[in-house]
Amino acid sequence: MKRTTVPNKSPTANKQVIPEDQIPLSKIQTLSAIIARMELAGKLGQSYGGDRDLYEALGYSVTLTYNDYVRRFIRQDIARAIIERPVKVTWSGPLLLVESNEENETGLEDAWKNLERDLKLKSKFIRLDKLTGLGRYGVMLLGFDDITKIEDYAKPVSKRGKRKLLYVRPLGESGAVISTWERNVNNERYGLPLIYDVVLTEPSSGLSSTISSTSSNIKVHYSRVIHVVENAMESETEGSPRLEVVYNRLEDLEKLIGGSAEMFWRGARPGYTGDLDKEFTMGATEKAALQDQFDEYEHNLRRILVNEGLTLKTLETQISDPKNHVDVQLMMISAVTGIPKRILSGSERGELASSQDAVEWGSFVQSRREEFAEPHIIRPFVDRMIEFGVLPEATDGYSIEWADIFAVSEHDKVEIGRIRATALREYFVNPLTPEVVPPRAFYEFFLGFGREQIELMMAMETDDTIRSIREEDAAFQAELKKDVTEPVIVPEQNETAKPTADKKTKNLNVNKRA
Repeated sequence: MKRTTVPNKSPTANKQVIPEDQIPLSKIQTLSAIIARMELAGKLGQSYGGDRDLYEALGYSVTLTYNDYVRRFIRQDIARAIIERPVKVTWSGPLLLVESNEENETGLEDAWKNLERDLKLKSKFIRLDKLTGLGRYGVMLLGFDDITKIEDYAKPVSKRGKRKLLYVRPLGESGAVISTWERNVNNERYGLPLIYDVVLTEPSSGLSSTISSTSSNIKVHYSRVIHVVENAMESETEGSPRLEVVYNRLEDLEKLIGGSAEMFWRGARPGYTGDLDKEFTMGATEKAALQDQFDEYEHNLRRILVNEGLTLKTLETQISDPKNHVDVQLMMISAVTGIPKRILSGSERGELASSQDAVEWGSFVQSRREEFAEPHIIRPFVDRMIEFGVLPEATDGYSIEWADIFAVSEHDKVEIGRIRATALREYFVNPLTPEVVPPRAFYEFFLGFGREQIELMMAMETDDTIRSIREEDAAFQAELKKDVTEPVIVPEQNETAKPTADKKTKNLNVNKRA
């Protein structure tokens, strides 16, 4: 069955037709992108010349919008995990801006610390990261102190003197729609957004998916926003939503998990079939009473059926475990998102994951920091603050210092210490082992200590107590070597030697027998 298109029946007779040469470039670009996406979406799942439509047969959504992703994020657990877990681990730990390695803080470092603390920038970056992943892009609205009236948002940020940043607000795709593009081919920003239609609202869901009575629409110049894109391909302003590539799997999971719950609800409680006695005649009253009992049994979980002339037999329950089918869906989601399956279905820190999963997860988060969070969020923000005087200029550049994602936990430190202590004890059990493997080599190649750690341990040997213990140990080992190397001399016995006690006992026994 071929997919059909429902015609638009809305009246268009009274609508004014705008000449093609008067249509704004921004609308042409937007419509072109929408048409291209619709044409591509219309071909998804079709085969055999359109005779077979898998998407229609499997119930998959063909055309996805920003609101579809938002609804999934709000209501579906795995969809929220796909968005939130990489974000939370990416921004874990303190967010430091470092200008030099000196102990004293520079002006830029101190100003950044105060700005990050006063505006709670880290939490705002986390929200911006999530909103960017939900749609094709996200923006951070910058509230500078040069605004005196609402129309000033549409003007470039004033460079007269140093500006002060009063607030920041992360917005999703629906909260900041691009209305005007740069059309000057000689401008370095050609083809990039010039003006945004920003919707400022506080809906109950926390997402600008609807316009409430408290919302306000304003025109905002591009210099007052940070435009963030992830998974960009050809476009510099739009990327792929994180849930787009796994949307079919999310729908499959809803079918599996919701269907298994419904299957248990209907199948765990057995059904019944009844055989009516041949000699019994059921009247209308009996039928109505029996129907009421059936309704109570089905809907009110009644466990008792009282009947006359009717023999009830229990039907076999049919319940299957959906675990294997769910695992397949999670495996496919893990393959494309880069989130290990055990971490996706376990805890955020991966206590339930294997060590290999933890290493892969750490590498994924580290690359996400280096390839997305820093170059697309933090540095554009810091550079914009330096440009307008909110932060002082860096004398010799700056770097972003992240928390070590591969840092060993306290539990792992204790476990490593226990293993090393056991290996060290085994090393000194045999006094000849240090002759084969010197202590320095054992510390470095067997226990995994660094050169600085080994030098520190060797320096500790100057302590009087440790030195005396080592001297006693060396003397003991020398004594053991002496006992092993010197041969034991056994004195020879001649025939004239006096008989031993055994011989005396033997002669005594012989005399007694004589």
